[in-house]
Amino acid sequence: MGNRILVLYGSYRSDRMGIRLAQFTIEGFAARGDDVELIDAKAIGLPMLDRMYKEHPRGGAPAALEQLAEKIRTADGFVFVTGEYNWGIQPGLKNLTDHFLEEWFWRPAAIASYSAGRFAGARAALAWHGTLSEMGMVVISSSIAVGPIAQTLTEDGKPTGEGGKALSHAFPRFADDLAWWMEAARAQRERKKPPY
Repeated sequence: MGNRILVLYGSYRSDRMGIRLAQFTIEGFAARGDDVELIDAKAIGLPMLDRMYKEHPRGGAPAALEQLAEKIRTADGFVFVTGEYNWGIQPGLKNLTDHFLEEWFWRPAAIASYSAGRFAGARAALAWHGTLSEMGMVVISSSIAVGPIAQTLTEDGKPTGEGGKALSHAFPRFADDLAWWMEAARAQRERKKPPY
């Protein structure tokens, strides 16, 4: 069995384009033998942040929070699939992420960004890098960026055109980078308890 990876996606829009990149990422890691699961913020439907998971009495958090906390704790790594809204990050994905803190610690994260235009979500990816680092994750240096997404991935997440070729070429390095850090972090956690 490969690594346990959560692919987190946060668009709430009715005509979601980024789900194509989430599907591409899931299929890419699954083909490498990893255990991959989509965490779709819209499907989970957490309310706007009032109380973090840790602020609920032990065992007293809403079921969706309890289930998601366990999935995060048992994951080896994360891929954040992020769109760019007005030079910033999607509120749905940020809201989901902010419900947790210690659950994220000591695991690597990767960022896959997209947009309808040619900047491919690069500004959102930059914003996420600092946020994820602050939340205790090691953010890998490799990233993938897709734009314009409608011309790069088909509705079912298959690469198409020149952008699709570039994405297919970039994915193996992205996946190798995340795999190396997941294995390193897992080995270190087994060797030594995290300091906090």
